[in-house]
Amino acid sequence: MTRQTPKITTRTYDSQAFESLRHGGLSSVLARIYAARGISNSTQLETALTRLIPFDQIRNIHLMASLLADAIEARRRLLIIADYDSDGATACAVGIRILRKLGADVSYLVPNRFEYGYGLTPEIVDLAYTTFRPDIIITVDNGIASIEGVKAAKALGMQVLITDHHLPGDELPDATAIINPNQPGCPFPSKNIAGVGVIFYLMLALRAEFRQRSAFINNKEPNLAAFLDLVALGTVADVVRLDDNNRILVQQGLKRIQAGLACAGINALLKVAGRKAQQTSTYDLGFILGPRLNAAGRLDDMSLGIECLVTDDAANAEQIARQLDALNVRRREIESNMQDSALSKLESTLHAENAQIQSAYSVCLFDHSWHQGVIGILASRIKDKYHRPVIIFAPGNDGEIKGSGRSIPGFHLRDALDLVSKRYPGVIVKFGGHAAAAGLTILAEHFVRFCEAFETTAQSLLTESDLTRVIETDGELVESDMNMELARQLTHQVWGQGFPQPTFNACFYVVNQRLVGEKHLKLKLKKVPANGASVSESNDISYDAILFFHNDLLPDVISAVYRLQINEFNGRTTLQLLLEHWSQAEVITELIS
Repeated sequence: MTRQTPKITTRTYDSQAFESLRHGGLSSVLARIYAARGISNSTQLETALTRLIPFDQIRNIHLMASLLADAIEARRRLLIIADYDSDGATACAVGIRILRKLGADVSYLVPNRFEYGYGLTPEIVDLAYTTFRPDIIITVDNGIASIEGVKAAKALGMQVLITDHHLPGDELPDATAIINPNQPGCPFPSKNIAGVGVIFYLMLALRAEFRQRSAFINNKEPNLAAFLDLVALGTVADVVRLDDNNRILVQQGLKRIQAGLACAGINALLKVAGRKAQQTSTYDLGFILGPRLNAAGRLDDMSLGIECLVTDDAANAEQIARQLDALNVRRREIESNMQDSALSKLESTLHAENAQIQSAYSVCLFDHSWHQGVIGILASRIKDKYHRPVIIFAPGNDGEIKGSGRSIPGFHLRDALDLVSKRYPGVIVKFGGHAAAAGLTILAEHFVRFCEAFETTAQSLLTESDLTRVIETDGELVESDMNMELARQLTHQVWGQGFPQPTFNACFYVVNQRLVGEKHLKLKLKKVPANGASVSESNDISYDAILFFHNDLLPDVISAVYRLQINEFNGRTTLQLLLEHWSQAEVITELIS
């Protein structure tokens, strides 16, 4: 099991979709980019809120909205139970903010992952009852697997309304109402919506219910679009597929952030991270704000992150954001140490004279010293390096160990764990998740047995070709298309999971290279002509390029995968190629002068 050289392929696209997009006014480059992402007509690229899928397509949403409206009018106590990640935090903040605007008596509780684990467990129900005595519990970004938790809540006289987006098991909880686009019988077409999107849709339905009750005759109706900054953050940070509907939610949320209309917490997180609101992108949501928010749930208590998003006091939000930033620094340190430890374990295992280990289709690792809050990130890092399904375990409570997994294309992780559970009864205590990410709990004494069962399952579902990482690009660009205009057009689009940012590939002569910041390469590149002419014989067009976190010099000729980027430095705006992958090109080096 060695780190493999990725295979570079060009994305295919439907020719009819391409022609339709060209006739719709798009350039050939943009038409092929969008067609390769499943766009067949230009209307799919429109992001007006009027194009959102109507909320009434979600099963049970009218019932739940009616129940909530009744509860608010009767001044019944509501309690939101949130998940402890960015999606859960933003979903909680959306629910708290809007419900309070609608006059609700609502509080929230987020389980400490180290004491109570994930979701609406009987233990968290007891805590909710003794602390808040709610009449109604509303779950956000969790609950679809909480069979026992719902039973416990009902036994204590509490109703449970479940809002979730995770895949359900064979049995659904006996809740008062459930809205989840992935539950059986729900016609809502966007099965990729995040938990924050589900609660936002519920709030749309609740506002419509109050309209029918003439509740806004003497009161100002809340503008729910004002909360799309939170929806955008949670959607991107949860790495759900950016289908047409999710792109609308994210694009509208980004517009509010860029216009300076974000909530105090998002503005504070941007400020602490040194980012400008008007230049915020999906990258900032996923890789700058998301990790800082997640750090609270990973190392401490996500209540800190939720408070940052709920408060309207800018000074308070900034103070909390600085605490979150410090937690994130600590998280990175823990992660680095764990990664060194994990790679050491893998290296020692791989050097063992064991052909079965060398040809493993999966990776499962456990260490008593690892931090439960960081194992998901570590699993992602190991998955990226070895391109295999990875599950990392850390100590839990009462002889249990907690696992967090990340998967590769072609291997549905949640379904694979379901297979393990059915084929090897008693090995898994509980599990849940998605195709690409999942969590589980097992007894420490069953670790070896689980590893064997998971490996057997992986071998039954994967082929050897699945274990080779594939880098898809959008092909080559002619030099006339390598310009600032295309870079700007690409910058203005929402990219993310399932709708990847365009990359291109080409061979380049490395004309100049130097180290900057002691860890990055700044380059000057020229495209290798199709006829293989030398540098001196090629045209005079050269490109600035950057290769991050690489401090060794490159060969004279490279094959590279790159993105077009607008670089702003010292008041100048220039085109820059951001290199994402490179290898030595198969070009006759004698041509280089």
